[in-house]
Amino acid sequence: MPDTVPADTTFKRVLLKISGEALMGDQGYGLHPPTVERIAKEVKSVHDLGVEICMVIGGGNIFRGLQGSAQGMERTTADYMGMLATVMNALAVQSALEKIGVYCRVITAIRMDEVAEPYIRRRAVRHLEKKRVCIFAAGTGNPYFTTDTAATLRANEMACEAIFKGTKVDGVYDKDPVKHDDAKRFETVTYDEVLAKHLGVMDASAIALARDNNLPIIVFSLDEPGGFRAILDGTGTYTKVHS
Repeated sequence: MPDTVPADTTFKRVLLKISGEALMGDQGYGLHPPTVERIAKEVKSVHDLGVEICMVIGGGNIFRGLQGSAQGMERTTADYMGMLATVMNALAVQSALEKIGVYCRVITAIRMDEVAEPYIRRRAVRHLEKKRVCIFAAGTGNPYFTTDTAATLRANEMACEAIFKGTKVDGVYDKDPVKHDDAKRFETVTYDEVLAKHLGVMDASAIALARDNNLPIIVFSLDEPGGFRAILDGTGTYTKVHS
């Protein structure tokens, strides 16, 4: 039986944003099934607390629109190809979640009815109320918008209480902690500081949308085993971006 929600669990509905690169493992491209399975177990550990979970996954492990554009491809076409990459990743995570007993729906901003559901807000909310994980794919359905912006948009539409941004480091630092031993982690940072200092949490459009709707962003390490659940338990290490 799933654990009951402990008294100190702050969030009842959250959105988890991860990059496509997080699914690569140690590979340089594509999907690494053991890594996908590990991330699915991290999601299940929080789902078992009774927390309602949305997800948005990038597509950079397969194709990145900006990269294609930089190499001479027409930008709109490149961005649509990137959106299709996010659908592939969403289906992989859905399969991994259902394999361990978590009911899940992939919901796309571009209609592809044989593969996934189209995005209908009220239907997605109902899935969450039924304790299904909703994976929002294909970004916003529009070129020139990143999956960061899509994550913030969907989190607001679903009335999520926070965005959890899973990265390779356990928070936001004043400089790259991989390159600088003296890098300092922020416990909290404001939206305006993220923009002014170019801290790279999310792109500017996503940060502005979160700020305008007072939606907190929790930055944590997805590589830390149990890191996602630890935050819900009140013991995790993270940086909170808020007003």
